This record gives sequence, structure tokens and C-alpha cells, in this order.
Amino acid sequence: DDGVFVYGLFLEGCRWDDNKHLLSDSRPKELYSELPTMHLQPAVEYKSPKTDYNCPCYKVLSRKGVLLTTGHSTNFVMWVDLPSDRPQSVWIKAGVG
Repeated sequence: DDGVFVYGLFLEGCRWDDNKHLLSDSRPKELYSELPTMHLQPAVEYKSPKTDYNCPCYKVLSRKGVLLTTGHSTNFVMWVDLPSDRPQSVWIKAGVG
């Protein structure tokens, strides 16, 4: 139908818990963890659940790029809403991206 399947995305600062289907703390000595394949489906006036973490998605690991007038880096791609059982502030402080 509509949408696209995306694979090859990685998380830094946390991991995806396959059993709970939520963000979880990273395992010891694990810097990056792979996200499962996601189905991105277009929606009109989509509002993310307040429990989701609004995770930034970047083209490259360094997150560096030229700052645009929009306030985003040229390396920034989009926001990905990921389910979580913790407040967004926990993931922001952990530098999750």
C-alpha cells in the first residue's frame, strides 16, 4: 500500500528492546545498536503520542553539518517517533540520536 520500509538505521545512546518494543538503556560497552526495519507511512496532520521519543535522524554518525536558517543541520534528515516508557528528557540527556 502506502509508505516505505526503512532499514539500516542505528541508535546511539540507547538500544531498541525487541521484547518490549520500546527504547531501553544501552548494554555495557555497546555504543551503537541497530533499529529493526520500520514501515514509515504518510499521514495527514499526524500527532505523535506523548509517550514517544522524538528522535533525530542524521545522514552520518558525526551529526555535523552546516547550520541552516531553520535551525537544523544539513546532516539532519527527519524526526522518528520511537515508543518509550520514559520521559523524553531521559533520552535527550543521554544524547540519543
